[in-house]
Amino acid sequence: MPNPTAAMLVIGDEILSGRTRDANMYHLAGRLTEIGIDLCEVRIVSDHSPAIIAAVQALSVEYDHVFTSGGIGPTHDDITADCIAAAFGDTIDVRDDARALLQAHYDRSGQDLNEARLRMARIPARATLIDNPVSTAPGFSIRNVHVMAGVPMVFHAMVASVLPTLTGGAPLLSRTLEVIRGEGDIAGPLGAFAADHPDLSVGSYPFQRNGVYGANLVIRGADQAAVEAAFARLQDLFAA
Repeated sequence: MPNPTAAMLVIGDEILSGRTRDANMYHLAGRLTEIGIDLCEVRIVSDHSPAIIAAVQALSVEYDHVFTSGGIGPTHDDITADCIAAAFGDTIDVRDDARALLQAHYDRSGQDLNEARLRMARIPARATLIDNPVSTAPGFSIRNVHVMAGVPMVFHAMVASVLPTLTGGAPLLSRTLEVIRGEGDIAGPLGAFAADHPDLSVGSYPFQRNGVYGANLVIRGADQAAVEAAFARLQDLFAA
């Protein structure tokens, strides 16, 4: 059986403008690989309602799981929750369960649950909450879409809350061989090698180091014995 599939939707003008570097994709990809869910696509969209709605609708049909990052904070441009509700024809308002979490959190910290902070309790009616042990304000899941904060520490915590609820497949294993040759020199034999191992993923990732060209050759697969056998052959193929 093939592994479940996933996509990630990164939301925010600050990512597209270059003001903020996204770190969440790297984290999510690694965690999904560990549990055997294949991350197949990542999209980045602006804080623009039609773009967010269209992307959510398209990705939720195409993949088993969709993970969103960003746009669920207290400011006016945090519009992700409303867009998710619109994408699935759901209503959205301040939810009592989310409000209670925030009220307890701000009571403990001696701060007011003001109107801005209360925006973080606006959750689609049919969604289930995602626990946020870092800053309390919850994410949520609706259908196959998991909506999470963009702040990396909070995103990581929400991912940890969601993943145990998902059914994964076979974790993807990998081996890497560094070859000090240009890709033009290794492309022919590497292509033939990949054709001989159709059940494995074979990739070449070039680098330049101190004026010397090389490549990291990576074999990926779910069968450890097959990966190890192919790696041994790869070592022989490109022995110095």
